[in-house]
Amino acid sequence: MKTGIIDVGGGFRGIYACGVLDVCLDRGICFDLAIGVSAGSANLASFLAGQRGRNFVFYTEYGTRKRYASVWNFLRKRSYVDLNYVYSTLSNHDGENPLNYAALRDNPAEFLVVATNAETGEAMYFEKRDIGPDAYDVFKASSSIPVVGPPYFIGGTPYFDGALSDPVPVEKAFACGCDRVVVLLTKPENVIRTSEQDEKLAARIRKKYPRAAENLCERATRYNAGVALAQDYAKQGKALIVAPDDTCNVRTLSRHPADLKRLYQKGQTDAEKIRAFLG
Repeated sequence: MKTGIIDVGGGFRGIYACGVLDVCLDRGICFDLAIGVSAGSANLASFLAGQRGRNFVFYTEYGTRKRYASVWNFLRKRSYVDLNYVYSTLSNHDGENPLNYAALRDNPAEFLVVATNAETGEAMYFEKRDIGPDAYDVFKASSSIPVVGPPYFIGGTPYFDGALSDPVPVEKAFACGCDRVVVLLTKPENVIRTSEQDEKLAARIRKKYPRAAENLCERATRYNAGVALAQDYAKQGKALIVAPDDTCNVRTLSRHPADLKRLYQKGQTDAEKIRAFLG
């Protein structure tokens, strides 16, 4: 039985999935395939590296720093979140909280990181071989939210957040041969996303990146379809959706420590469903 796990990200709401994954490490729960979108890719990197609690510190401590996310960043660097600070300054081998690259590399699980080609609008599924020591560009590409920051370039190609092209990559997981898949959402399962805010953001990138703008307008529809597909698989016993019953007032870019900790604890509690699902 090939098992997979998907972390759809969601900015600072990703701390919920962080709580789920930390309990998986506590329980010795492993997966054969991990697919991360946006912040979900960073969560899964630490999980595959066996670094329990690492991402919790990023959300609750580093995330409050001006260098991490702030209007100051936006004015100076045109990006509200400084992805280089998060995934290089803090995460490199000589950083404050290094990612254990060797452990990530040696973990036998497959690892896919979803990003969106800003020019074509197509999903790009980066693999573990695209990650190297102190070379975490794929996480930056997957987390580049339009308007919040510019696209991130890899090999001359601009990339935006993976959620623009494949926000809930359930179909990809089963295409990779999974028999069972755990899907980590950071919003309640019954929440239907709408596109009003995305359409406003799309207008600001349409001239330069029309395909990405189109994807942004369709993101809500794709997200809702992905959740519906996961629900269909769940009815067949092939998928388990793990999602919070509420987000504890945490939004994509909100960083109130008490709310973040409450959402993390919800993830820890809900993680217990996974062991029963995997048997």
